[in-house]
Amino acid sequence: MKTYRPSHAIDKPLPALHELHPSLAALTLSLASAVALGITRFSYGLLLPPMREDLNWSYTLAGSLNTSNAVGYLAGALIAPLVLRWIGVSRLLTLSTVLAGIFMLLSGTTLVADVLLVLRVCSGVVSSFIFIAGGVLASRISSMHSKRSGLLLGIYYGGTGLGIVLSSLLIPVLLNAAQVYGHAHTWQWTWYGLGLLCFVAAGLMAPLAKAISSSPGSSTQRHQYDLRRFSWALGGYFLFGVGCIGYMTFVVALLKEQQMQPWLITLFYSVLGVAVMASSRLWAGLLSRYKGGQALAILNAVLAGATLLPILAGSVPLAFLSGLVFGGVFMSVVASTTALVRHNLDEQYWSAAISAFTVVFAFGQIIGPLLVGWLADGPGGLEQGLAVSAGALAVGALLAWRQKPLK
Repeated sequence: MKTYRPSHAIDKPLPALHELHPSLAALTLSLASAVALGITRFSYGLLLPPMREDLNWSYTLAGSLNTSNAVGYLAGALIAPLVLRWIGVSRLLTLSTVLAGIFMLLSGTTLVADVLLVLRVCSGVVSSFIFIAGGVLASRISSMHSKRSGLLLGIYYGGTGLGIVLSSLLIPVLLNAAQVYGHAHTWQWTWYGLGLLCFVAAGLMAPLAKAISSSPGSSTQRHQYDLRRFSWALGGYFLFGVGCIGYMTFVVALLKEQQMQPWLITLFYSVLGVAVMASSRLWAGLLSRYKGGQALAILNAVLAGATLLPILAGSVPLAFLSGLVFGGVFMSVVASTTALVRHNLDEQYWSAAISAFTVVFAFGQIIGPLLVGWLADGPGGLEQGLAVSAGALAVGALLAWRQKPLK
């Protein structure tokens, strides 16, 4: 016997994950942030010491690998709006995450610095695509649930912390395994493991990204806007890029120079990553409340203080306090710029504005590792380099404070 079902019950589609459970959707989408920054960018801070020791690199050359990654990130940010219109936001996110995995795998196959630099440029390009595409999708989720917008954006950007935690747990295990099996260059195995993490993330995100992209009202068209009205915020964010990447690239090398035990360094980086994930709830109210550059300014100022802590005394407690505070703040700075865009612009301008902030961030991250590495090779050492990073963050806070809400 057939059961009668009204036609409207058959035709009505089931609500998607991002409609029923926005926090879970934002958490799944946060894998984009985990790959784009936590795995492809910041994991290198843990790889720098063994690679530098094995390959006899200077700090300048070691820092240039993250600089080359930032160069690719900048190039990707400049062309991302065009690519978004060409293949669509969901396909761009999935394809770029797979390509990031491939470039990470290839980075473990060579000892030639020039080849590694090229691969870091390539991974930077696709990381930019991942981050911008993920940011656009996260903004759409937050716009559907405006009362929780700050939290949802924080969850997405907090995914960088997940990438950092996964890297900090995986890298020492792979380094030890490679050493046990007598591999000559133990750091190579870590690139393979990080590449596999990218593939897993791509598989988990793909269905959700497709569902959000097909939601009513979604658009990837780019509309121009006079972004000079965000000049103060853009300046503050540029200096955030300079200071942030200086810390994230060299803080582990500094702790190693200060004779911190390897297991404590792993714990330090894990604490930093966990703090990033927890920051989504910590700063949600701040991101929702302020419409101008106040959130960006406050967070930059806190980061400046956190960057100075491991320089002042070289003590383990201060180093861990630095990692805890830095991790609890730095990705919320990134989220604050997306919140600023959401508060002040209509959706058709979001991709162009997010791309603009990504561009200035990339410029800052090009300068940061080279500057700190150059200073570290001089008489002042890594302490002087990180002090300059802290100074950049402090000036960035002053600039961002001058950004007023747009009318």
